[in-house]
Amino acid sequence: MAHKSPLTAPQDAAPVPSAQPPSGSVTALRIAAAVAGALPAVVLRLTGVHPAPVTGMAVFGLGVLSAALLLMWAAETARADISGPLALALLAFIAVLPEYAVDLYFAYAAGTRPEYAAYAAANMTGANRLLVGVGWPLVALAGYLAARRRGVEPGITLREHRRIDTAFLGVAALLAFVMPLTRQISWVLAVVLIAWYATYLFRVGRCSETDEEELVGVPARLAALPRRRRRATTVLVFAVAAVVVFACAEPFATSLVDAGASLGVDRFLLVQWLAPLASEAPELIVAVVFAWRLRGDDGLGALLSSKVNQWTLLIGCLPLAYLAGGGGASLPLVERQVDEVLLTAAQTVLAVVLLLDLRFRPWKAGLLFVLFAVQFALPGESARVALSWVHLALAVPLLVARRRQLPPTVRALAGRIEGDPH
Repeated sequence: MAHKSPLTAPQDAAPVPSAQPPSGSVTALRIAAAVAGALPAVVLRLTGVHPAPVTGMAVFGLGVLSAALLLMWAAETARADISGPLALALLAFIAVLPEYAVDLYFAYAAGTRPEYAAYAAANMTGANRLLVGVGWPLVALAGYLAARRRGVEPGITLREHRRIDTAFLGVAALLAFVMPLTRQISWVLAVVLIAWYATYLFRVGRCSETDEEELVGVPARLAALPRRRRRATTVLVFAVAAVVVFACAEPFATSLVDAGASLGVDRFLLVQWLAPLASEAPELIVAVVFAWRLRGDDGLGALLSSKVNQWTLLIGCLPLAYLAGGGGASLPLVERQVDEVLLTAAQTVLAVVLLLDLRFRPWKAGLLFVLFAVQFALPGESARVALSWVHLALAVPLLVARRRQLPPTVRALAGRIEGDPH
């Protein structure tokens, strides 16, 4: 994999992007605003104050969102010293650390409070379905509007090395059907999925294609700093964000559950949709900005890599957190969770099939969004099973139409990419 050498960069600084970055004062103001958003949550946690559930949900939710912003900025800045598909994969992982913190807390707490096991599954399935059903279409919409504005053909075409992401996600999607079939997330599946994600990182790390990505906003200004100062700033922002994540994850998760009871709202739905929306928002915003700048490959590529790590590493960590919290070796799934996992796996299969040709056209984005929205209009939990079959039924003819894309996608599992010397 090609790397940018900081020793050869002029004046010991990373290349400055062509787009004008914000001034130093504006950058400092934005970072200060993110820290200020997290400060009330940290103060409450340090003083041991327990606010009312709805207030706690808002305060600690803002803390999670602020931490996610800081993580995104730090991760983007770090890419001034790391290039290529591996950097994008690491960025995608770092960007969803708040999601991991919340979900792993639910799984850990389920070891002594069995009702929390449902919330762990809810948060995981909600995050994954939001990413594909809303995140991917948002990137496509931004790319479409930008293309129309500039008079170019709309649609996102992914580069050849993205086959690695689609191939590994496709296998993970098939493995995921083990969960609804066995009605649990077993430690065996956890080990397989974690190993699969490690293999994915190894494959993208050996890919020699380079992502020449233009940094924007706060990361653009930070990346222009001298190397030592840039790296020190990046580490500091990472450290602050990590402190906020660990301070907010538990009280935010608990407040969500308690707020559902006090407001008369289904707690399962609050955990499934509101928590992932807060933790995924910064990543979605960055991906949309990429697409608006006609860099749809970068935007969708980041969300695709995020989907890979959430559908492998995140799921694999849940039984381990459950075991560490005093539970058994496998995280159990009840009927409602089984249906949610089944639907998420089916959605993932359809998404992979749609990306086999490395083209994400507006009609594909529309299809994923409509299927995502339909679930809220269908009454009863049994509708989840029916909708799962709809996803799979649509995937079959689409797969047949794209059957010629299967051989290069399978070869990508071994890291063999067309045009790549490896």
